[in-house]
Amino acid sequence: MLNHVMLGSNDIDRSKRFYDAVLGVLGAGEPVRNVADSGHTRLFYIHDGSVFCLSEPINGQAASAANGGTIGFKCNSAEQVQAFHDQAIAHGGQPIEDPPGPRGGSLGPRHMAYVRDPDGNKLCAIYRPQ
Repeated sequence: MLNHVMLGSNDIDRSKRFYDAVLGVLGAGEPVRNVADSGHTRLFYIHDGSVFCLSEPINGQAASAANGGTIGFKCNSAEQVQAFHDQAIAHGGQPIEDPPGPRGGSLGPRHMAYVRDPDGNKLCAIYRPQ
């Protein structure tokens, strides 16, 4: 259903350092750097059929986090969820909600961690055992 997700960044180099580390845990490599006709820099992380993008806001206004919005990254194990969380914190992210760990409920068993990136965007690392 989705082609890509794009977030704004107020400091594209800081965001690159953060997402290189965090998305590296999931196997994503170096992003494709693109400079739009407007002169704004964008980064495209392409991995496993998904594209995650970061952009300096084209309208020239400050980037801001969506209140109530979350971007979930699929992990292959509970250990990968923990590593995602640890890399996020080590690279300027903030831990939020409950500590990384198992969750239950109506959506079935899963292992999750939540963090905010340096621009305040809410990220979730999630593993659903088969």
